[in-house]
Amino acid sequence: MSTVSTSVATATPMINRDRIVDWLGIAPFMIFAAMFLIIPTLYLVAGAFLTPEGELTLKNISDLFTPSILSAYWVSIKVSVVSALGGAVIGSLLAWAVVLGGLPTWVRSGLLTFSGVASNFAGVPLAFAFLATLGRTGLVTVLMRDWLGFNLYSTGFNLLSFFGLTLTYMYFQIPLMVLILTPALDGMKKEWKEAALILGATNGQYWRMVAFPILWPSLMGTTLLLFANAFGAIATAYALTGSSLNIVPILLYAQIRGDVLHNANLGYALALGMIVITGLSNLLYILLRMRAERWQK
Repeated sequence: MSTVSTSVATATPMINRDRIVDWLGIAPFMIFAAMFLIIPTLYLVAGAFLTPEGELTLKNISDLFTPSILSAYWVSIKVSVVSALGGAVIGSLLAWAVVLGGLPTWVRSGLLTFSGVASNFAGVPLAFAFLATLGRTGLVTVLMRDWLGFNLYSTGFNLLSFFGLTLTYMYFQIPLMVLILTPALDGMKKEWKEAALILGATNGQYWRMVAFPILWPSLMGTTLLLFANAFGAIATAYALTGSSLNIVPILLYAQIRGDVLHNANLGYALALGMIVITGLSNLLYILLRMRAERWQK
C-alpha cells in the first residue's frame, strides 16, 4: 500500500511539470494572439458603441448606412464575390484535372508547388507585377499592340478598375482553391464510383447524384473562405488602385491615416462591420468543412 502511494506521489509532480512545460510552449503564441488580435478586436468593438467623450451610443452603427459607406461595402462585396466565384470555378477545374483527370504526376506536383507560392503572393509585389504586365505600358499590352495590332485599352479595359482589381485578386484566389479542394478530391473513394456503376449509373449520374453532393460542402466552404480572403485584402488594392476605387479596406486605411470620416469611433464601427462579415464567412466555412470531413473519415 505504501509503495503505491509513493509511486503516485512521485508521478504527480512529473505530470504537473510536464503540463507546465506544455503551457510554456504555447504561451508565446497566446501572448501574441492576445496583444495583436484579441485585445485590439475588443477595443474596436467597444469603440464602435462609444462617442468620442466615452458615452454609449448607437449612432456610429447607424452612420454605417450612409450612402458613401454603404457604397464602399457594396463594392467590396461585389469584388469579393466575383473573385471568389471565379477562383472557385477555375480552381475546381484545375484541382479536378490534376487529381482525377489522369494527368502526369509531375504536373500535379508542379501545380501544387506553384499554388503554394502564388496563394501567398499578394500586396505591393502582386500589384507591381500586374501593372508591369497589363498596365498601359505593360509587357503584354505593348506586345499585343505592336505585334497583333490590338490595343487592349481601346476596348474599355482598365487595370485600375473594378474588373482589374477582381482579375488581380483571382491570381491568389485560384491557387488557394486548388490547395484546399485537392485533399477533398483525394478523399473521394473509388468504391463509391464502382458501386454506382455496378448499380447501373452513368458517369454523369455518379457525379450529379453521388460525387457532387459529397463535394458540395467543401466547394461552398472554400468559396466562402475565398470571399473572406478578398474582403479583407488591403495592400494589393491600395497599391494597384490607390484611392480611385471606393472599397472598405481602403476607406478604413484612409480613416486610420487621416480621420477622413471626422469621427474615430465611426472608423471603429467600420472595422466592426468588416469583422462581422469576415467572421460570418469563416464561421460558415468551418461548419461546412466539419460536414465535409465526415465523408472523408
